[in-house]
Amino acid sequence: MPDTDRRTLMQTVAAVPIAMAAGGPTFAQTTEASGGAANRAPAKGVTRALAHYLVTATYNDLPANVRKEGVRTLLNWVGVAIGGSRHQTVEIAVTALSPFSGPAQASLLGRRERFDIMNAAFVNGVSSHIFDFDDTHLKTIIHPAGPVASAILALSELQPVSGRDFLNALVLGVETECRIGNAVYPNHYDVGWHITSTAGVFGSTAAVGKLLNLDEQQMVWALGLAASQPVGLRESFGSMNKSFNPGRAASNGIFASLLASKNFTSSDEMIEAKRGWANTVSTKQDYREILDDLGVRYEALLNTYKPFACGIVMHPAIDAAIQLRNENQLAADQLERVELKVNPLVLELTGKPSPHDGLEGKFSIYHAVAVALVEGAGGEKQFSDRAVNDPAVVALRGKVTPVVTPGIDPAQVDMTITLKDGRTLHRFIAHAIGSVEVPMTDKQLETTFADLADGILTPSVIKRVIEACWSIESLPSAGEIAKISVSA
Repeated sequence: MPDTDRRTLMQTVAAVPIAMAAGGPTFAQTTEASGGAANRAPAKGVTRALAHYLVTATYNDLPANVRKEGVRTLLNWVGVAIGGSRHQTVEIAVTALSPFSGPAQASLLGRRERFDIMNAAFVNGVSSHIFDFDDTHLKTIIHPAGPVASAILALSELQPVSGRDFLNALVLGVETECRIGNAVYPNHYDVGWHITSTAGVFGSTAAVGKLLNLDEQQMVWALGLAASQPVGLRESFGSMNKSFNPGRAASNGIFASLLASKNFTSSDEMIEAKRGWANTVSTKQDYREILDDLGVRYEALLNTYKPFACGIVMHPAIDAAIQLRNENQLAADQLERVELKVNPLVLELTGKPSPHDGLEGKFSIYHAVAVALVEGAGGEKQFSDRAVNDPAVVALRGKVTPVVTPGIDPAQVDMTITLKDGRTLHRFIAHAIGSVEVPMTDKQLETTFADLADGILTPSVIKRVIEACWSIESLPSAGEIAKISVSA
């Protein structure tokens, strides 16, 4: 970003009255103390300040480590989207939408069909979220890539987009959705919103708007149109509807930006206004999280990638179970009891004791621990209908006892296994594999990609797609990744 633009941005941000005097309470704290938003001065200029940043930020502004994390995000997303492309959920979506899809503008990853860009973005967003293997911003539990990458990859097949411009838009989209998510989390999530899609629509809008070269006013309107399209409720978890949410956030972002590009107007304060998005969907609004250190602090660096194909809150328990199983060569018939001390969020999100199919299994801490102990893994195959109904896994589920324990963080677990011979085995996990502290390596990401794409793409094509993702910054056309990521 040129120095003049950066100064303008900082001046704009500084002018936004989003907190009391230095050291005073934030807007979120003021709301709680005063009994509601009606008793405080409204924020001003948040949407415009964000829009100004988005239209002026360039690829050259991105630090090298942010670029690298953006590439890793892309690689992981393409792999999980291909991996989910043959699931029944996608088959149903393709069958339902095929008669109504417009021109064959964009690819469905892992498939032969081509849809118009909005329907292609929707299907690829659905596909990428099916196995719960997609990336995770742990501060908010947002899965950032699904809404953003699905939207801009589809657009990249319709118009020329260089790899550098694509990567810049991807990072800006991730920044936008995660910062907006930070501003309302956890209150927004706690009342039942699926934050991946409710915040994700801002990410897809920002990224598409960037590639459409929206001016500042058009970007303001695009963000406003995004605010009018919140989608996704947590009640949908465990059903096909959960994957619908990021898919719809992707297509809604395209919809918003295309309209804004033709000067379809919205309010200039749709994020922060008294009856705008943040005040309507959450009892917490901390606008510092959206605007502070734009272009300096990157939420994209906090993105993580899953070694296990399920909700992130179960990962510490799966990690502990696999470690204890492998170190002690455990067999299921040796186990008398498995107790795990967990954060309340674990049972709130994954407390299904008797899942009936693979999708429900992704929301069962009982199944996740049992199958990890039986099979020594937590991949796609361990959250299939087959695994959920395996007699050995079903029997062991009844011996798994999660105990909500004060002081246990959502990223932690304290597991004790009691064996039938009286011995006990213990493991405390502070940071599971795949966390920011214990990140997945590039090689592990490649292995996950290859496992997910196996049987969908040929080995030679899998290698080509992986290489294309790693070299995105040098590609003349980012759409080439989509074109080679389809079945023969």
